[in-house]
Amino acid sequence: MTTADEKAAKHIDVRVRFLHPVWDEHTLAYATDHSAGLDLRACIDAERLDIPAGGRAAIPVGVAIEICEPGVAGFIFSRSGLGTKEGLTVSQGVGVIDPDYRGQLIVSLLNTSGQARSVERGQRIAQLVFLPCYTARLIAAEELGATERGAGGFGHTGKI
Repeated sequence: MTTADEKAAKHIDVRVRFLHPVWDEHTLAYATDHSAGLDLRACIDAERLDIPAGGRAAIPVGVAIEICEPGVAGFIFSRSGLGTKEGLTVSQGVGVIDPDYRGQLIVSLLNTSGQARSVERGQRIAQLVFLPCYTARLIAAEELGATERGAGGFGHTGKI
């Protein structure tokens, strides 16, 4: 008999190639049964990497993946604690891993704090989430459909 959680859970197959010895000491797994993202770790050869205030660092995470489900891509998000407590966030907001990419995943971290920060080898630095994605069939048009909003952009509806 299946539980409600088992019925609701949707799994996809993702092949993983481990490229760094950090993964001999750690496991690539979900932290809890209901975690949305897999924690990615800094796979650097030095014990630590310093990132100056306002600086960026491209950090390899020692894995390459093959998403086996059509219509799914990988998305790299900041870890909330690292961003809130240390000011280290994914530099481009969200990293997109295209389904046909087979190289090593790299996380670009931005130090938004006013101080230098360090990342240690094996530290959890970001999370990988798998989400559906769509490609668009683009249709050239002279006009677009009218809406109440129209072309109103940044802040056109006010602050409150």
